[in-house]
Amino acid sequence: MSKIVCVTGATSGIGRATAEIFAANGYNLIITGRRKEKLEELGEELVSKYKIDLIALNFDVRSNEAVNKAFDSLPEGWRAIDILVNNAGLAVGLGPIQEGVIDDWERMIDTNVKGLLYVSRKVLPWLVERKQGHVFNIASIAGKETYLNGNVYCATKTAVDSLSRAMRMDMVPYGIKVTNVAPGAVETEFSIVRFKGDQQRADNVYKGYEPLTGKDIADTIYYVATMPDHVCINDLIITPKAQASASIFHKE
Repeated sequence: MSKIVCVTGATSGIGRATAEIFAANGYNLIITGRRKEKLEELGEELVSKYKIDLIALNFDVRSNEAVNKAFDSLPEGWRAIDILVNNAGLAVGLGPIQEGVIDDWERMIDTNVKGLLYVSRKVLPWLVERKQGHVFNIASIAGKETYLNGNVYCATKTAVDSLSRAMRMDMVPYGIKVTNVAPGAVETEFSIVRFKGDQQRADNVYKGYEPLTGKDIADTIYYVATMPDHVCINDLIITPKAQASASIFHKE
């Protein structure tokens, strides 16, 4: 059986691009997502195009019960996951803490931090048992430095950054690699979600420079995943050429 890659939040953006590049290179896939129709469409497309084996798991990472139920449904052979890409995440809202929307905060914390933990808690014992594997945690440049009005989103991605370091310590005795990937500005659904459907405001985020694409990040993940077994890239910050930091851009 070909190697198995599990990608959470696979229905769009970085997750979708990551699923596609591994499928194109003959890996079998477990793809997960909240949006059932989009998930099924992606699964059908990848199987048809690349002739791989694929299982789609429809659940919300915010529910530990749903995470466990979904992964427990996997046939025994599919639990031999080689690569886990903890990609599911989002930003909602952009404003000062004193004007923050509690529901937005909880959605980000529950998805970006607790969701990653729920999936990791379920899958990592399978990697430990086999003493092999590679975990990619999709963090953000926002986890490296806080930017104005980013507060809770930045805090969740700082947590991911810290969890990646902790996970690396826990996994190293078992020969399991852990890579923290911290993208800068990537043009995906990210800003549409952050600004709650305000297309114009989302488009303005990427005006005046060429942002990264989901494929740029996916290509990097694939490159790191296919390095020699003794090599582990622990941490990556990936930005567009026009981005110097979390908040400094050169726009024309």
